[in-house]
Amino acid sequence: MGAYIFRRLLLMIPTLFGIMIINFTLTQFVPGGPVEQVLARLEGNGDAFQSISGSGDAGAEQMGDESGGGGGYIGSRGLPPDFIDDLEAQFGFARIVCAEGYTGPATTRAPECVKEAIPLMERFWIMMGNYLRFDFGESYFRSIGVVDLVLEKMPVSISLGLWSTLIAYLVSIPLGIRKAVRDGSSFDTWTSGAIIVAYAIPGFLFAILLLVVFAGGSYYQWFPLRGLTSDNWESLSLWGKAVDYAWHMALPVLASTISSFATLTLLTKNSFLDEIRKQYVMTARAKGLTEGRVLYGHVFRNAMLIVIAGFPAIFISVFFGASLIIETIFSLDGLGRLGFEAAVARDYPVLFGTLFIFGLMGLVVGILSDLMYVWVDPRIDFERRG
Repeated sequence: MGAYIFRRLLLMIPTLFGIMIINFTLTQFVPGGPVEQVLARLEGNGDAFQSISGSGDAGAEQMGDESGGGGGYIGSRGLPPDFIDDLEAQFGFARIVCAEGYTGPATTRAPECVKEAIPLMERFWIMMGNYLRFDFGESYFRSIGVVDLVLEKMPVSISLGLWSTLIAYLVSIPLGIRKAVRDGSSFDTWTSGAIIVAYAIPGFLFAILLLVVFAGGSYYQWFPLRGLTSDNWESLSLWGKAVDYAWHMALPVLASTISSFATLTLLTKNSFLDEIRKQYVMTARAKGLTEGRVLYGHVFRNAMLIVIAGFPAIFISVFFGASLIIETIFSLDGLGRLGFEAAVARDYPVLFGTLFIFGLMGLVVGILSDLMYVWVDPRIDFERRG
């Protein structure tokens, strides 16, 4: 098993490399980079996209004449070209090269220094070299390290992902087993209808419904409208903090989990039905074993393999996929909103740093899934497979 885990760890390197190079390349073709974002804000144009849409060819020519540099960025009217060059160097798109023996500040305002553009592939290798040392740099616009920013937002996403996944498994697995045992009964029919209806409801629509009904909309004000904790969190006792935390997380977690029940429940039911019809189950019953012993002593291990196989996908989808919508609706400041805002603002250190971290976590969860396979059924041996 150790050799298999070692091989999987080695495969993580080219996988992460592929993820990063594809996304790095795609972002180079997206208009409105971080330098354009800063220049557009300095000119009062809102953002680079408004500046681009509001500038024609004549405006671009005028921009080049006024800046004295031939025009490089839309939105740079009235800004000296030296300032733009220094901004590019600050964001890592260029470097300031000074003459030998010069001891002053490295800026294009000094006659001894010139700007030198950094090629695309060189920038990529510099970034990956830093990431291999887990040096993710600092946000362009927040003046805080990427790791510190991720750790700051992590509690919200961990709360949503962990509790949503845990509740989905705690409800779906017993429900799926019950449906398999009572296959074809009225209980099986109406529970299938209920979970399919829940699966068909969009998560954002269900979240809005919860807010309207239970969070001070048009009916009841039983739950808070936003936030992870109350303003008086620090003054509460340990029990009070736990209750306050559960009170705030109830609606977001329910909105995140509602669509997960159908897949897990039906997967568990069908897996148990396949095992229940096998010969070893009939033999166990003929020996006089109780139904509970048959189900949980013999069937459970075999039937749960396919359910465990889907754990990484469910965890990752709840942890990273639906969090943006849920966090936005419930005003939670987590990793979903962080990634979205970084993409909009072209905050490349945050964008690529979180992408690297999320990709690494997804690959690690995949390895943990294989370890759970072996834990549930020791007969599985990845070393001797194929």
